[in-house]
Parts: sequence; structure tokens; C-alpha cells
Amino acid sequence: MSDQRVVRPTPISGFPEWTPQVRAVEQRWLDHIRAGFESFGFASVETPSVENLDVLTAKGETSQEVYTLHRLQADDAKDDSDARLGLHFDLTVPFARYVAQHFNELTFPFKRYQMQRVWRGERPQEGRFREFTQCDIDVINVDSVPLHFDAELPRIVHRVLSGLDIPAWTLNVNNRKVLQGFYEGLGVKDPVAVIRAVDKLHKIGDGGVREILLSEGLGGEQADACLALARVKGSGEEVAARVRELGITSDLLDEGLDELAFVMGDLADLPEGSVVADLSIARGLDYYTGTVYEASFDDDPGYGSICAGGRYEDLAGQFIRRRLPGVGISIGLTRIFAKLVAEGRITEGRTCPTDVMVVVPGAESRRDALLTGELLRSRGFNTEVFHSTAKVGKQIQYAAKKGIPFVWFPPFDADGAHEVKDMGTGVQGPADPGTWSPGSGAGSAG
Repeated sequence: MSDQRVVRPTPISGFPEWTPQVRAVEQRWLDHIRAGFESFGFASVETPSVENLDVLTAKGETSQEVYTLHRLQADDAKDDSDARLGLHFDLTVPFARYVAQHFNELTFPFKRYQMQRVWRGERPQEGRFREFTQCDIDVINVDSVPLHFDAELPRIVHRVLSGLDIPAWTLNVNNRKVLQGFYEGLGVKDPVAVIRAVDKLHKIGDGGVREILLSEGLGGEQADACLALARVKGSGEEVAARVRELGITSDLLDEGLDELAFVMGDLADLPEGSVVADLSIARGLDYYTGTVYEASFDDDPGYGSICAGGRYEDLAGQFIRRRLPGVGISIGLTRIFAKLVAEGRITEGRTCPTDVMVVVPGAESRRDALLTGELLRSRGFNTEVFHSTAKVGKQIQYAAKKGIPFVWFPPFDADGAHEVKDMGTGVQGPADPGTWSPGSGAGSAG
């Protein structure tokens, strides 16, 4: 027995991993989302997992969430090359850096999608992970982004999520100009602090938010007005009328209400109730400046947002002397998928992608088996050739255990013929590897 120390494998909290049959479903979801993004003309990019800390902390209160990079055997006194690197906590900030860096190579408006893992140093709990996959779409343009993109992104998300077998959900839309303009009209000195407080409304309720607002120096009537605004919900025109009934006025408020009404009007053809104007949606990150989005499950709103994003005016402009506003939205794939896995609502896929397994009758037949495998692969079938010359019964058991639908038997002797077995029906018969297809059935020569 080896004296090597055995490290007991244990799961790491907040870092999910799936069995092959579950991962196969996740891969299909990713393919579906990718196709949905591309159907609207969005191009794929990928950025490194790490960014300079100056980039990651350039905008917003994010420094406490960033994992920094440090080499285990680094000599701190001599080697600090990794000291200013961190794992990206979202895909929007790296994308802004990417656009600035590749500015002269891109065509604007630049429409991109990005599907990658991100890392956040927060306490793992239901729906919250330290490592997870996000699926982002963003549009960045020089000087201004047409407002119709603010409506196109929810339309894309609706198309994508409607094609997945997930529980009912609603996408809520707001505009930060509505919030900031209303708070300024109230005479609030620090509207951003109020926005951060209101963003906690769904977690701590009216009482908790009111307490924070009072601690920020707001008077009781001001705090009550902020909460009254947060209760407004409905269609774009309906929302604008209800906000104006609250008696607060400002130019920024009017601008935000007009933009919100435009976005909601542009989405009026979607199923009723699937997209709602909700003035309780704030989004805590500092870089949002206009439209903001947040989606949640209808039957479990406390689970957390499954999709979120918004408009930002100058995120990319921090890295280049050009005005580069953008608007983006992100689907929290891992948050959605993990919930369905935990609840047993995922119909698992196959344990492997193999369509056909070729039996190896004996050592002298291995070359024929390899050539048969190559021919089947050239015709588009995922094919594996058995890895040894074990008894044929054992090879068939292996295929059955892996859920491989067809087993191929090359000739066992010079006068023999190719045969294929349908593992589902048990039917076996002659077949030609150059013409056979699953639709022709086992026992057909093609």
C-alpha cells in the first residue's frame, strides 16, 4: 500500500459542479441562449478571467467581492507581478475595458454577447454562488445609444427564457433617472445613497428601508415619499400618471418617465404581464444611469434576480478619451439552473454524447473496428471504439450503462458482415457503415 497521503475530496461551498447527464442539459441551455443572442445579430467575445484591479474597481462598490490573484510560491519581497490582478466579478466592466482597448477594430454600435464564469467573494447561500456562469448581451456606441436598444434587450431575454422549461418569471423595468429626479425634487442631498437603500427593499421590507433612509438624514415625509414611489407598478403610461400624482417635479424625473414609457410602449406586443414597469427596482451598482432591469421567479421572488442589467453612460469612457455609453442585460444561468436541479425539475440527458459504440471482437479485429469508427465519425455520428478486447457481453454492458443507443459489430471473420444493435429495442441485424442511419433501423443495410 502506498504511503502517499490521501486528500479526502469534499465539495467547495459556492462552487457548483454537475454530473455528465446534468452538464449535458446545461450545455443545451447554453447553445439555446447563444442561438437566441445571435438571432438578433450579437457577436461573441471572450475576455480573460483576470483583470487589473484598477479595472475591476474603476466603478462601483465592488472591491469587497473581488478575488485577487496570488501565486502560492511567490516571493513577496521580489515577485509582485500578480499583486494587481483579480478575477472578474461580472462581465460588464471587462467588456467596457475590451471596447476601449479594441476601439479602432470595432464597428459601432457594437453588439456583443459573452457567456463566461465569474467569481464573487460573498457568503454562499441558496441562489448565491462564488463561481457561476453569466450570459450577457450589451450594446455600446460612440456618444449615444439609441433608446430602442433599451427595449430590444428585454425582447431578446423574453425570447430566450421562453424557450427554456423554467418556472414563470417577470421582467421588471425602471429608470434610474426617475428615482434620482424624484429624490432631487424631494430635496434629498445624496440621491445615490437613497437608491442603494431602496435596492434593499425586497430583502428588508419597507420598515428596514425607512430606517436606513432616516439614518441617511431624510425626514419622515421624505422617507415616506420614497417608499410611495417604490410601490408604483404597472404599464409605462399608468406609472407616469401615478408618479405625477405624488406631486414631485424635476426635469430629470420627466426625462426618466418619458424614457420608461418609450421602452414599455416598444414592448407592448409581448404577453401581458411578462414585462412590468416597477419603480422599486433600483440596482445597487453605481454605474447604472438610465433604464434598469431585474427579473425574478413569480412563485419565489425572494430567491433573487435571475436576470438583471441596465444603461450606463460612461463605463468604457474611463479607459479611453471617448464617450462610450452602453446598455446591457445578463441572464444568471447558474442561479436558474441550480434551482431547477435542486428541485428535481431537470430531465437529465445522457451520460455521454456517444451515438454508436464499435465492438472490438479481438486483437486481430481492432484495426477494422478503428476504421469502422472513422467512417461513422466522418458521417457525423459520435463514435467510440471499445477500449479493450474484453468479452463481447462485457462490451455491450458498458454501452448499456453509458446509455449509448447503438452498438456496432464489425465482421468477426473474413466472411462476416457488419451488424448494428438498437439498444432500445434490442433488434440487431446487418448494416453498412457507409449508408446506415438510425432512422433506417437496426438490421437494415441502409
